[in-house]
Amino acid sequence: MTIVAMIPARYAATRFPAKLMQELGNKTVIRHTYDNTIATGLFSDVIVVTDSEIIFNEITSNGGKAIMSKKNHESGSDRIAEAAADLAVDIIVNVQGDEPFVQKDPLEKLLATFKEPSVQVASLMQELKDPTLIEDPNYVKVAVDRNMNSLFFSRSVIPYPRDKNISIPYYEHIGVYAFRKQALLNFTNWPMTPLEAAEKIECLRYLEYGVPLKMVLTQYMGVEIDTPEDLIKAANLLK
Repeated sequence: MTIVAMIPARYAATRFPAKLMQELGNKTVIRHTYDNTIATGLFSDVIVVTDSEIIFNEITSNGGKAIMSKKNHESGSDRIAEAAADLAVDIIVNVQGDEPFVQKDPLEKLLATFKEPSVQVASLMQELKDPTLIEDPNYVKVAVDRNMNSLFFSRSVIPYPRDKNISIPYYEHIGVYAFRKQALLNFTNWPMTPLEAAEKIECLRYLEYGVPLKMVLTQYMGVEIDTPEDLIKAANLLK
């Protein structure tokens, strides 16, 4: 199979504008993400897809590959679908631009799920144990069935612990996806759905159209940069 990684990179992030161009150690956040994705050795190509000439120039001037998206998009998946439409590729991995601590092992496990022909979309999750983070709406939670298929994603606490005596794991959805090409193109052709619009969680569109995501449990993936506080955490982790 031909496997390509695509990194959607929007400049004007709502919670933390220009976050991808923030300095993290000796490089910007987006360059950490790009370089670490390349370093996995899993992909025939790695491409940043951006709406920003600043990000485009940051990648290309440092020897990387980037594409300017032609349109404004509601989600990262919509953005990379535009760029992927004309590519001869079987599997596309969407690595979020704000995930600077990309690692090989979780991505390898993610790609392994496609040995099962029924899997159309897969994504990563990690266990959350800190009650503060479980209740934080910036941390998207996912509930899964016994076969590790997604049941629902929410910024709320799911499942709600009405019975405090039952011990149940909580999982954070990590915004790294893998798609068969047609599944990604289907996504971008479907109108935005009500749950997706309400929660601002793009993968809910798949669930609302009846396509479950195969979830892969991974160990700690580092810090996703959503806020200035996350950047401080990431800098400490980098040290």
